Amino acid sequence: MALFKPYADIPGTTVFDADMARKGYHLNQFCMSLMKEENRQRFRADERAYVDEWPMTEAQKQAVLDRDYTRMIANGGNVYFLSKLFASDGKTFVHAAASMTGMPEDEYKEMMLRGGRSPEGNRYIGEKK
Repeated sequence: MALFKPYADIPGTTVFDADMARKGYHLNQFCMSLMKEENRQRFRADERAYVDEWPMTEAQKQAVLDRDYTRMIANGGNVYFLSKLFASDGKTFVHAAASMTGMPEDEYKEMMLRGGRSPEGNRYIGEKK
């Protein structure tokens, strides 16, 4: 019997819940491994060989190699774990968030300084207006 998830119909939103934590466990552990300099060096030397050491799905591995943070999140990645990957690349949270919105980094920063995006269109699909 599937658990009812009232948050499952929020457009453009992946909620990191227990199911996603299980799905992304190895992806997130891979990211945590990048906290150690020797692992970052091994990853930089041969990214494919390093991700192949982890029991991730091929979709997770390819998302890492492509630095597709949206796909990583869809495959169980948690942004706080993924931050180890983009920090290893010398990137910021702002860079990663902008890439997930499809906006240039400067436009994303400006939007956030103005208070963020409008909630319109981002409510539950089944929510009454």
